[in-house]
Amino acid sequence: MEEIKRVEPRTLSGFMELLPQDQIKFNEMLNIIKSTYELYGFLPQETPIIESSEVLLAKAGGETEKQIYSFKKGDKDLSLRFDLTVPLAKYVAAYYNELTFPYRRYQVGKVFRGERAQKGRYREFYQCDIDIIGDGKLSIINDAEIPSIIYTIFKKLNFGPFIIKINNRKILNGLFDELNIADKMKDILIVIDKLEKIGMEAVKEELAKLEVSKENIEKIESFIKIDGTTDEKLAKLQALNFESEIFKQGLAELTEVIKYVRLFKVEEENFMIDLTIARGLDYYTGTVYETNLVGYESIGSVCSGGRYENLAGYYTKKDLPGVGISIGLTRLFYNLKELGLINTENKSISKVDIITMGVGLENAVEISNILRENNISNEIYKEDSKVKAKFSYANNLEIPYVIIIGEEEVEKNMYTLKNMITGDQKLVSKDEILKELV
Repeated sequence: MEEIKRVEPRTLSGFMELLPQDQIKFNEMLNIIKSTYELYGFLPQETPIIESSEVLLAKAGGETEKQIYSFKKGDKDLSLRFDLTVPLAKYVAAYYNELTFPYRRYQVGKVFRGERAQKGRYREFYQCDIDIIGDGKLSIINDAEIPSIIYTIFKKLNFGPFIIKINNRKILNGLFDELNIADKMKDILIVIDKLEKIGMEAVKEELAKLEVSKENIEKIESFIKIDGTTDEKLAKLQALNFESEIFKQGLAELTEVIKYVRLFKVEEENFMIDLTIARGLDYYTGTVYETNLVGYESIGSVCSGGRYENLAGYYTKKDLPGVGISIGLTRLFYNLKELGLINTENKSISKVDIITMGVGLENAVEISNILRENNISNEIYKEDSKVKAKFSYANNLEIPYVIIIGEEEVEKNMYTLKNMITGDQKLVSKDEILKELV
């Protein structure tokens, strides 16, 4: 007989695999996110993991294109999706005549990026996206609803205090218009984005290297340092009396968003205006969001997004503005687990393990069916093992209850219910089991 050539069981770098107790918690977080999206009326959407390279790469370029997994199958040039936004754009353009606008969708799925694998950054990871797409126009009030969704999700996830930072790109654009340095805006924003890491003095030095005048550096610094409560920040922005129309529009939009964020009952302690947030310089055009866990800002934003004006410009002439957010769940899970903020003690999803003692398998199947009909997760231990092994199985998986069926139980049409945490057990009827477990 030919000897089997065995291969070392290994997982590629940058790809996450979880043990059952971690996967249970991961799925719990995933279900909270999905159920909250549906609570707000977002429709589920699925798009293929593999797309035609021509379709997927319509907008890609630079570093993004280098990170895409592409391959040939016959004469087909194919690629794995690298985010959920490009597939959404294709989807809306393709099904435009069959969709109802505003189109509110959520999608949860894996995306793939061939970037350098490092701690907390994966090549295969889950994204959890929502978007609201308008047909030609989209009310600014949609921008205010998004923080209430973020608020609801992170309250349910219960990882401690968090803050949703809100800004409007038009305010930043207006600032650079007012200072007559709009041509340097992109480079300046890249420098400002380093503020928390390198500090204000280093930011000023880098701005000087970009040949921004001393006067304008001082004005940028004053702008960044606008502080106070949310209303005080809005008042200080108003008091600048900028002539720029784009600035005025951005300030009006931000004021409206804040008004409705409050009406959506987001607590004041959970949101703030942050004038340094730019996000997606070539993509976002209005409201932008970043969410941080208070005390754990080093892990970066745990949920971000914003308003964009033309979702599907590479696929259709239709004007399709939108607003949306994304939660990178794989990275979030990794970071929270590293910080010890995730409890992954549950090793099983079964509440009950049913054990037979040489007889009563039919009884076991019957009570198992009854339990499931009452939404009680359970399993039957079916292996021909010693009693100790049967109980060890339940113990190892930390299943809280065991139902024991032996000769006495079959004869009396009863069941022994054992609490595996306290060790207490008693002979009970079917109805009594349900009263105990439901």
